[in-house]
Amino acid sequence: MQRRLSEIAGVVGARVIGDERLEVAGVASIASAKGSDLVFVEDEKHLASALESKAAAVVAGIFAENVESLKPLLIAANPRLAFARAAKLLHKHGRPAAGIHPAAVVHASADLGEGVAVDARAIVHEDAVVGGRTWIGAGCVIGKAATIGDDCAIHPNVTIYPGTRVGNRVIVHAGAVLGSDGFGYVRDPATGRHKKFPQIGELVIEDDVEIGANTTIDRGALETTRIGRGTKIDNLVHIGHNCQIGENVIIAAQAGFSGSIVIENNVVIGGQVGMGEHAYIGEGVMLGGQAGVLPKKILRGKGVAFWGTPAKPLREYLKSLAALAKLARKD
Repeated sequence: MQRRLSEIAGVVGARVIGDERLEVAGVASIASAKGSDLVFVEDEKHLASALESKAAAVVAGIFAENVESLKPLLIAANPRLAFARAAKLLHKHGRPAAGIHPAAVVHASADLGEGVAVDARAIVHEDAVVGGRTWIGAGCVIGKAATIGDDCAIHPNVTIYPGTRVGNRVIVHAGAVLGSDGFGYVRDPATGRHKKFPQIGELVIEDDVEIGANTTIDRGALETTRIGRGTKIDNLVHIGHNCQIGENVIIAAQAGFSGSIVIENNVVIGGQVGMGEHAYIGEGVMLGGQAGVLPKKILRGKGVAFWGTPAKPLREYLKSLAALAKLARKD
């Protein structure tokens, strides 16, 4: 979809230097850009490469406002954010046509909003509610009395267990499982066998959450597992029962969370992080890849990066590594 630079600048909060009537049709990296593409640079050292590329125009920071260029420039305080917004404007994905595929199964008591699309072999069980303009992909199963909000995208083969509540504008990628039983057992000392502890709580996914492919999120045992507004979860993540994940949290692939963990708002969690039950992660903490958080551990410090197992502040972790290296040299 072609857009004038003036229109893009108005949407993303940028200022155009050059021909604001020029139209672009897409976004690309500097190396792969074509003559109709928009590219971006975050720092001055890459500006020359962007200007020499085949791109039609460049999104850049304040550092570029006095640069002479044959290409139009969109000057923004945060070029990456402006570029992301421009990409959304230029690459709007059309929703599937509203309607229920003949091979889908929708229970008579299910409540489907206006403009809902249900693809082949999807099953929507009794008393489920699906909000307006939501898409249910092929092979999905929407459980009894589950609710899904407006403008959601539920990609193929997602399973949403009974009673799960999903907010508005939520994206769930293929193969995710939402609301399955938590891993809770009680050992019977008389027999040595493990008896299942009740898993009768619920799962609530708030608005604007994105959940990656093959991610699994358990319902609460007796209470609620909650994923806060705006949180983004990568592929192959597991979140156990009773976890409380705050707003705008970032969780990278293959992270795993035991039960009853609390993660406050704006936390960033790297890939393959493991976290024990009842851990507490304070607002704004950053956990590096493969960090390990012990059960009941409390980590606090807005903007503080933690690394290693057990997780400790990055500076302390690096000192430990240096000390180990020094001991190894002595041997």
